[in-house]
Amino acid sequence: MSAPTRLDDYIPFVGEEVIDQIRLMVRSLRGAHLQHVSSTRTGGGVAEILSRVVPLMNDMGLKTEWTVIDAPDAFFDATKSFHNALHGVAEDITPDMFRIYREVMKENASKINKDADYIIIHDPQPMGLIEDRPNDRAKWTWRCHIDVAQADLRVWAFLKPYLDLFDAAVFHIPQFLRRDLFIPQYLIPPFIDPLSDKNRDLRPEEIQTVLDRYNISSDKPFILQASRFDWLKDPMGTLRAYEMVKRSTDVAFVFVGNFAPDDPEGRVVCEEVVKAAEALPDTTVIVNPEDNDITVNALQRAAALVIQKSLREGFGLSITEPMWKAKPVVGGDTGGISYQVIDGVTGFLVQTAEGAAYRMRQLLSNPPLAELMGQEARLRVKGTFLPPHYLRNWLGLLLGFQYPERGVSVLPG
Repeated sequence: MSAPTRLDDYIPFVGEEVIDQIRLMVRSLRGAHLQHVSSTRTGGGVAEILSRVVPLMNDMGLKTEWTVIDAPDAFFDATKSFHNALHGVAEDITPDMFRIYREVMKENASKINKDADYIIIHDPQPMGLIEDRPNDRAKWTWRCHIDVAQADLRVWAFLKPYLDLFDAAVFHIPQFLRRDLFIPQYLIPPFIDPLSDKNRDLRPEEIQTVLDRYNISSDKPFILQASRFDWLKDPMGTLRAYEMVKRSTDVAFVFVGNFAPDDPEGRVVCEEVVKAAEALPDTTVIVNPEDNDITVNALQRAAALVIQKSLREGFGLSITEPMWKAKPVVGGDTGGISYQVIDGVTGFLVQTAEGAAYRMRQLLSNPPLAELMGQEARLRVKGTFLPPHYLRNWLGLLLGFQYPERGVSVLPG
């Protein structure tokens, strides 16, 4: 990943007014100590966001650290089941999973910095750390990166007593808010970083180098899916959609994906995807590319269109990234995808493989439409989903903790 950036580096993207607003807001918080806690430092959107946010918060004058919990494989097996169940997927949840979770939380309790003013816990994996809250001075926020609107009642009932101890919860979009919570809830969508290796401008020769490395021909357009190997990303449904498109259109398909350390299912999903792709013509599956960010960036820029037909999705940075690169996106009508993609304007929302195939054929056969949608997609990201927007919203939340009598409203944009 490219070197940490400074807040001023984003002036060309959002203008000086937004940066000046952030400078003004941070004055009352300068010197405050923040601790972010997550389950892994690599793989997935949470790690990607924190790798950019922590340096930027430090650059703004906030003393910010990022802590990762230690846990055995059995813990991540359990929390992967929790993750699926919180998305509403049927899972075999056992009492032993709850026991393992409690044990790991106890073992990691000492990782909480007693000097921190604000502690931000990311997703369910480290949520239980609040049970041994060392003092009442620090303000605790649970940052939810997934869709818990239809959460499995067993898992939610286990986690909710922890959540009730927090001072606030932050979700991506309004549809994820919970009516059964009595703590304040806020909306802060995530972002993509236009200065990171995954999103910065690339020279034509850089893009061609990646295409040559994986023997991807420039003779025909290709459809791209770039995501973790996860059943909820519906890779098999995407391959079925591609098979339908291929019957009438000379097109190729590329899937680039990786494993997150806290997702033990990833390898199994990858094996199934590779096997299914081998039976289809003109398909390429790239697993854990060595230079992941540049590879994904180049493929997104070279693709004719991008598909992410997820069944459940917290937000989907794999949607935001190609939108920034002015690519039309065909996305599953779920979660954060339906918040980002304005159907018929910045891309298309679909619910079935047949619907995805129809929309992909439409974009492939109408390049002017694809180009127009891509330009609208880039404008949507530029106005809402860049780091300064994210930081400004978080500063609003932290100021609300510091001056509760004045009230605070944290909303996207």
